[in-house]
Formats: sequence, structure tokens, C-alpha cells
Amino acid sequence: MDKQRADLGFADTLDDFDPADWAPRAATANDKPAKAETSRAAEAAGFRSREPRATANEPPVPADPPRRRRTGRNAQFNLKARPDTIEAFCAVADSQGWGLGETLEYAVALLEREYPPKGRG
Repeated sequence: MDKQRADLGFADTLDDFDPADWAPRAATANDKPAKAETSRAAEAAGFRSREPRATANEPPVPADPPRRRRTGRNAQFNLKARPDTIEAFCAVADSQGWGLGETLEYAVALLEREYPPKGRG
């Protein structure tokens, strides 16, 4: 006895299936429009860029300097501070060309010199 499969109604569709219909389309169908064209369309639709723009009287906004270096420092130290304190700390680090960990080490050394820990000197 041979078992016959139930007809699910797909046979006619599969007979006409051509794998070439699934071939990738030409590259021109996926090309992006020119940046100027998208900018004009965005402005016409009322979208505004979030990127900072330099005005006539201001220089362009510089990108944040990279601070990642291999230093051997591998312990995490988290603390809360006021935004102006963090900004001042980062300004010192940037002006000296130091990483944030290096700046902390110099700050601790200065504090130990000015306020020696009790019992150590």
C-alpha cells in the first residue's frame, strides 16, 4: 500500500516557480540620492539637523579629544560630581594632554602633598 499525500494546493504555484525571479536587482535600484538632494528634501519637510553648526562669529565646534590609551589602569572608580567640576577636571586633562586616570593620579599626588594623610607623615 502506497500512502499518498494530501493535496495542499501548492502544486500549481510550484510548477510555475522560476528561481531567476529571485535574483538580486540591479545596483541602481538601491543607490542613495546625493546628500544635497536629501538635505533639500529634509528642509522642505521641516526636519532640522541636530548637528552643531558654526555661526559666522563662532569657530566650528571641535570634536572631543580621544582619551583611550593602554596604561595598565584596570580598576573602575565611579563617583558623582557637579557638572562644572567634571568640566573643569576634563579641561585640565585636555590642556595637559593627559587621560582622565592620569589626571586623577596627579590630583591625588598634589592633594597628598598639600594635605598629608594623618599617620603617614
